[in-house]
Amino acid sequence: MRANFPVRLGPAEDALIAQLKAAGADAAAERITVAGLPTRRVESYHYTDLKTLLRAIPPLATAANEASAPALRIPGAFNLMIANGAIQNAATAPAGVIVGKAEGGVLTTRDDVLVHINGALAREALTLTLENSVDPVIQVERRIEGEAAHVADALKIFVADDASATIVETFSGSDAAHVGNHATYLSAGKNAVVTHITIDLSARAVSHFATNEYQLADGAKLRTLVIHAGAGLARTHVFPRMAGAGAHADLTGLNLVADGQHADITMETLHAVPHTSSQPLFKSIVRGRAKAVVQGKLVVARDAQKTDAKFMHQGLMLSDEAEILSKPELEIYADDVVCGHGSTCGMIDEDSLFYLMSRGIPKPEAETMLVRGFIAELLDPIEDEELNEALQGIVDGWLMSGK
Repeated sequence: MRANFPVRLGPAEDALIAQLKAAGADAAAERITVAGLPTRRVESYHYTDLKTLLRAIPPLATAANEASAPALRIPGAFNLMIANGAIQNAATAPAGVIVGKAEGGVLTTRDDVLVHINGALAREALTLTLENSVDPVIQVERRIEGEAAHVADALKIFVADDASATIVETFSGSDAAHVGNHATYLSAGKNAVVTHITIDLSARAVSHFATNEYQLADGAKLRTLVIHAGAGLARTHVFPRMAGAGAHADLTGLNLVADGQHADITMETLHAVPHTSSQPLFKSIVRGRAKAVVQGKLVVARDAQKTDAKFMHQGLMLSDEAEILSKPELEIYADDVVCGHGSTCGMIDEDSLFYLMSRGIPKPEAETMLVRGFIAELLDPIEDEELNEALQGIVDGWLMSGK
């Protein structure tokens, strides 16, 4: 007979349990009391052991009294802000954009501790309803300001049939050791065309967690881009559901990590109906003693015949101490599909580097050129020139910080 021993809880778990109980979320508190934070024994957290990595949880955030400078400026964008979990007043919205609030969280039920915590602690959600195509980029700044704080916030986006939009979320704030747990739910109507970009530009002391959930109707087209370029510990979930025939998603992401950082992009795409497609492409660049993780799972339901889905992760190590971990998965219940997955990892190609240097290009500049070329297929599809330039600036800033 196998004995069940109680889980030994650490300071972070004790703090979470107290915060959840204070919020009246007894069920979520009980889950952590019984199981603790995920360890390597939990398959989806095998490479991101939260029990080891998340040592402390600061107090829940209070109102932000001051704001740091914007982490990313996109000229011409319509700006919204959530500071310390509270929705801030915004300027007049563009035509067809309705800005509102709703109580509580936005994610659907899922067996994941970060999802449970966000649903329990998020008090209000910013809502965006896009009734027609929107020309300016919509930028949502999600900040944690002041002393170290724990924040759970939420954003819900509805894009109407035949509408198009580009939405950018940036995560930043003060330099304190914050813990952010952010949720976004995006529903794209029939034949909608949406680009959704999330960028972590938090301070190195921050632990950044985000969950992006998508629902795609018939003919909807979605392009996503996750960029990790800030927090010392970062994990973003990408959960698309292809719910309408003809729906397509280009799901992309980029881990930019250096000494001491740990960044994880975990994707699970559900093809729920026939005639849908997805092209997940993720890249990781690591220098120094740092770790990048990409997990990608394609799930094809029994009735989802004619699914076309291919997952790829490519890693580039800029040092001998760099570590890149990849786990592609297929879970297919239909029999008439075209699905595949792949993963590659290596150092900068010596032949390409030699070629550039033989043309008189200094080694550091040649390496930078090759890294930019490695990233290019993630950024080139972003058609808005101002936004593309801002994203290139993030990459260039990260490259220069290593010089």
